[in-house]
Amino acid sequence: MIDIAPSSAPFSPGTDRLRRLQARGTAFLGCTHAIMGGAMSWVSERHLVSAISKAGGFGVLACGAMTPALLDAEIAATAARTGRPFGVNLITMHPDLSALIAVCARHRVGHVVLAGGLPPKGSVEAIKDAGAKVICFAPTLALAKKLLRSGVDALVIEGMEAGGHIGPVSTSVLAQEMLPEIADAAPVFVAGGIGRGEAIAGYLEMGAAGVQLGTRFVCATESIAHANFKRAFIRASARDAVASVQLDPRLPVIPVRALKNAGGELFTAKQREVAGHLDEGRVAMAEAQLAIEHYWAGALRRAVIDGDVEHGSVMAGQSVGMVRQEEPVAAIIGELVSEAVAALARRGVAT
Repeated sequence: MIDIAPSSAPFSPGTDRLRRLQARGTAFLGCTHAIMGGAMSWVSERHLVSAISKAGGFGVLACGAMTPALLDAEIAATAARTGRPFGVNLITMHPDLSALIAVCARHRVGHVVLAGGLPPKGSVEAIKDAGAKVICFAPTLALAKKLLRSGVDALVIEGMEAGGHIGPVSTSVLAQEMLPEIADAAPVFVAGGIGRGEAIAGYLEMGAAGVQLGTRFVCATESIAHANFKRAFIRASARDAVASVQLDPRLPVIPVRALKNAGGELFTAKQREVAGHLDEGRVAMAEAQLAIEHYWAGALRRAVIDGDVEHGSVMAGQSVGMVRQEEPVAAIIGELVSEAVAALARRGVAT
C-alpha cells in the first residue's frame, strides 16, 4: 500500500505562498514538503528515514561505511516501511562505491546523494544511467558550477553551523553568494543551522528549492539513537556544538562539529597517532585520511548506539539549542511547516 503523506496546513495566503515557493523542490523529490532529512550515520536508518518520508518530507538513508549487502538490506527494509520516495547518501571515498551504486540501481532508488568530495569518474553517469537523480554537496560556487556541468541534477549547500563534517563558511553567506548564481540552473537545497520554519521560509524566498535538516530529527521518537544521546541534545545549547581542531596541517582532516566532551581529546590523540605513522612512512596520505574517517565512524557509533556520550562523538549542529524534547517526526515537520506558513503570511501582509 502507498502511504499518503499528510497535507499541508489549511489554505491561507501563507500556505499558498509556501506551496509555490517549494514547488520546484517538492516536484524534484516527489514529496509534500521540500524538507530533506540529513544523512547521519547510525541515525538515518530505516526507522527515521521512513518516518520522515511518511510525514511528507524526504528521508535519506546514510550508507556511511556499510557493505553493499548491508545497504541492500537497509534499502529493502526502508521500502517495506513506506511507499513514499526516499534517497540514499553514499560517501565518494567508499572503496565499494560502484557496488553500492549498483545496489541502489537494483532497488530503483530515485535519488542518490554523493557526499565527501568530488564524485569519482563515471559515478554520476552510472547513477543517471540507472534512472536516478544525482544530488551533490557544493561548498563553493566554483565547485557548484563544475558539478552542474558534469550532469549533477541538484545541489546541497551546507554551512559550517551543521553537525558532522563541515566547511569553513556559514550557511547565510553561502546562500547569499550561491543562490543568485545557480538557483535558476538546478534545484538547490540549503542546509546547516536550520531549526525553525522561519529560516526555511527565508531561504525559499532567496531562491532555494528546499532545505535539509539533520539535528532537529535526532530526538524524534522514531530515531533509534540511544536515550543518552538524545538527552545530550535536549540539554545542549548552540555554543556546546563546537568544531574539531586540525592538529597537523599535513593531515587532510575535515572539521567535525559535535558537542564538547572527552571525545575531543581522544580525537587529538588519534591525529597524533596517524601523524606519527605518516612520519614513519607506515601509511600513505590517502590511508591516513581513511583512518581518520574510520575513527569518526567508530566514535559516532559509541555515542549513538552504545550511549557513551562522554567518550564517543556526539555530532550535532548549532541548531541543537532548538531541540527541546523527544517528539514524533510528524510533529517536528508539522511545526516547521506551520512556522514557515506563519512567517510567509506575516511578510505578505507587511508588503
